[in-house]
Amino acid sequence: MAKTNTGRFFEDYELGQVIRHAVPRTVSGGERALYHALYPARHAIYSSDEFAHVCGLPASPIDDLAAFHIVFGKSVPDISLNAVANLGYAEARWLRPVYAGDTLRAQSEVIGLKQNSSGKTGVVYVRTTGFNQHDLPVMEFVRWVMVRKRDEAVPAPADHVPDTAPCVAASDLIIPAGLDFTHYDFTLAGEPHRWGDYEMGEQIDHVDGVTIEEAEHMMATRLWQNTSKTHFDATPRADGKRLIYGGHVISMARALSFNGLANAQMIVAINAGSHANPCFAGDTVRAWSEVLDRTDTAAPGVGALRLRLVATKGGAPFTLRGADGKHLPHVLLDLDYWVLMPK
Repeated sequence: MAKTNTGRFFEDYELGQVIRHAVPRTVSGGERALYHALYPARHAIYSSDEFAHVCGLPASPIDDLAAFHIVFGKSVPDISLNAVANLGYAEARWLRPVYAGDTLRAQSEVIGLKQNSSGKTGVVYVRTTGFNQHDLPVMEFVRWVMVRKRDEAVPAPADHVPDTAPCVAASDLIIPAGLDFTHYDFTLAGEPHRWGDYEMGEQIDHVDGVTIEEAEHMMATRLWQNTSKTHFDATPRADGKRLIYGGHVISMARALSFNGLANAQMIVAINAGSHANPCFAGDTVRAWSEVLDRTDTAAPGVGALRLRLVATKGGAPFTLRGADGKHLPHVLLDLDYWVLMPK
């Protein structure tokens, strides 16, 4: 009897199925150090316990995206081990910060299934929730992924594409308990720009670029215990290339956005996101942002900003879609998200 796991294929999923993922992961300061080694990440709340204390938090949390990658990685062996590509995100919310010493686990519910017209693959929609050691949810997100079929002859389940909200409502944003920006130190944070300095429709070129390295990408993907074959095994692809993990591009773009958005401290939601085109080692990632919305919060000195973050591998900044409405070939990532900033 075979004891190895070949992963789930499209026909193995059922609508409403709930999958508890292995393996729990206790987070340490090592995650932060490695995250900051892999990306030019330097937002102050995630770099300094003392800065976090002044902002009303008990300690510096683990970077929001590092926590996201850990929870995401838990789901990969059950959801996307046989994926062709991770396609998009919606309704993501950070529900409470993750600190060194917390133990994270995850579970997913299948909320949608749709076979592709080729009959060789299908799209699986899941809602994944990450929990800490107290069984308290720390984040939740919807994602959809294209998964291979094991047997093309197996009849497809009835199509069910879930309705997802186009945006996480401002009233549904969760502000971390105790967060207070009234004594925020703009000099230590790195830029003077406040929440009120950003205008709807404003676009920001983040200027810098980073060339993606094969070794760093694989180190990052292993760090999150993401076992998706497409990121490691080049043999199934006709071009013989490893596909760069989309989360690696998200983190790189977010880190690059520090130049112009240094005070966009905490990510609290992802409204929508798509990996528009594949990224491979040797591509140079650049980023630009657009301000989409702005709202006040009840937390002292804290405002929320809705941003579009676009990662590219060339092309002019602020170019996104062609005349046909599709993302241009140089666009890697189109991410719509909410952040918290000092007023």
